[in-house]
Amino acid sequence: MVEAITVVAVCLLVGGVVGTVIPLVPGGLLSLSGVYLYWWGTGDLGTVALAVFTLFGLLTLLAEFFGGAISAKYGGASWRTTAIAAAVGIVLMILTGPLGLLVGLFGTVFALEFVRDGDVDHGLRSAGYATAGILASTAVQVLLTVGILLGFLVVVAFA
Repeated sequence: MVEAITVVAVCLLVGGVVGTVIPLVPGGLLSLSGVYLYWWGTGDLGTVALAVFTLFGLLTLLAEFFGGAISAKYGGASWRTTAIAAAVGIVLMILTGPLGLLVGLFGTVFALEFVRDGDVDHGLRSAGYATAGILASTAVQVLLTVGILLGFLVVVAFA
């Protein structure tokens, strides 16, 4: 029974890593599901390991949900622009995939900020920050979920 739980947990953890680069797949939640399934099914994870994995999983979720918005705001975009761009990006991602997300986000932030301020440089800067933020957020998510996976394998192997 422990072996089956371990295999399912590792599959969820690998799915978490893969999920961070596939739009609309919650990599952080998959990783946390694997950790908590193993902990619940075996009780073998220590308190410190469980806390660290939980922290990494929560940081992954924060990066996923707020990375683009924070970077757009840091680049000078309004909260209104950020919210509209996120909605447009999600719709285009569903229709056209990841490229649609990036193009939709960039184009929407640029257009709305240009209309708001009439400044091309400001619109380009805000759009660039938002787009870079989405890409950086994905990189952070990959690193965190890989950290959870590798840490989990080490803890389980030496438990």
